[in-house]
Amino acid sequence: MQPAVLEHLNVTVPDIESTASLLCELFDWQVRWQGDSIYSGFSMHVGGPSSYIALYTPAGDAADAVDSYNTARGLNHVSVTVEALDTVEARVVAAGLEPHSHADYEPGRRFYFKLPNGLEVEVVSYV
Repeated sequence: MQPAVLEHLNVTVPDIESTASLLCELFDWQVRWQGDSIYSGFSMHVGGPSSYIALYTPAGDAADAVDSYNTARGLNHVSVTVEALDTVEARVVAAGLEPHSHADYEPGRRFYFKLPNGLEVEVVSYV
């Protein structure tokens, strides 16, 4: 039996349009689907052909999360793999975001950054 493969994760964001646009710009992703969603909210699926992030915005204001690392079921960060780590980091910097926590480790290299809405993203290269 083949191991399971993560298809998507779903995260609530306060500004779905700008979050989707930035993720598409940074990672060469596309909006795969968008439309009305649960609880009168709106969803956009952004990613590649085999996996994506489902962005969700509620009908009302989204409450700010507390420290995710100390909250059960908290989302600590999203991680994506890329071939050209330096190219993606340059895009992150050009978008006015600050890369941090760089590390070379076995078997790859990585850095993190936060989107304007506070969602942390880890970028990893195994090349």
